[in-house]
Amino acid sequence: MPELPEVETVRRGLLPAMEGRLIERAEVNRPDLRWPLPERMAERLTGARVITLRRRSKYILADLSTGETLLIHLGMSGRMLVSGIRLGDFVFEHAAPEKHDHVVLHLEGGARVTFNDARRFGAMDLLPTATAEAHPLLAQIGPEPLGNAFNEGYLAARLAGRNTPIKSALLDQHLVAGLGNIYVCEVLFRAGLAPTRRAGDIKDAAALVPIIREVLTEAIEAGGSSLRDYRQTDGALGYFQKAFAVYGREGAPCVTCATPIARITQSGRSSFYCPRCQT
Repeated sequence: MPELPEVETVRRGLLPAMEGRLIERAEVNRPDLRWPLPERMAERLTGARVITLRRRSKYILADLSTGETLLIHLGMSGRMLVSGIRLGDFVFEHAAPEKHDHVVLHLEGGARVTFNDARRFGAMDLLPTATAEAHPLLAQIGPEPLGNAFNEGYLAARLAGRNTPIKSALLDQHLVAGLGNIYVCEVLFRAGLAPTRRAGDIKDAAALVPIIREVLTEAIEAGGSSLRDYRQTDGALGYFQKAFAVYGREGAPCVTCATPIARITQSGRSSFYCPRCQT
């Protein structure tokens, strides 16, 4: 499942094709993805101009001139592919339609954005922009980890007295938006904290904030991590996985002390850590 860096990378890749442009024609090639698609979706998108393209947690939000917002969730295998535009010295030509091209947006200037999702675990919805934050998928999400509301005082207060493991606490989307299994493993390694540590016992919880921001920023700059189906909007891979210190490295030597990386299961997810460096 793409995490915040992957979704932010996709959003940035969509900007030159979508933001400020008119959707001249929308194609909706099936009635549903993970859930039913909005009624008259093609009709409601056609003729709308994309005012702003933003991200909330792991969702991309396109605010439209019609007063509606297009919500996009990539799911496990969803891809947003851009074609028909020039970026620097490169021109991305239109590819032939594929079987799993479920939603296609034809934008002014010749750009085309295609939502391709082989497994159909992705989702799209149209909602009133004025009340977008109250949408069931967005209403309970915590602050953005790269935003001002997520700060040292906030995190220390939210972790104080919590009995859950620190790994589980940081994965809680009510506490902080967009963090997933990959980047929490990497954050805890840099912080020297075992994933099993009780969140309320961490004395310097505030120190996690700059580490979280550092890991996410580095991952965004690397174009995210390419695992399984994830691709950028031009089809390219992300490269942050080449910098993983612990994630997916069970049995490999720790980059700091050479102790074999361990893996345990927490709440059905694999946690990777160094038994020596993380206590």
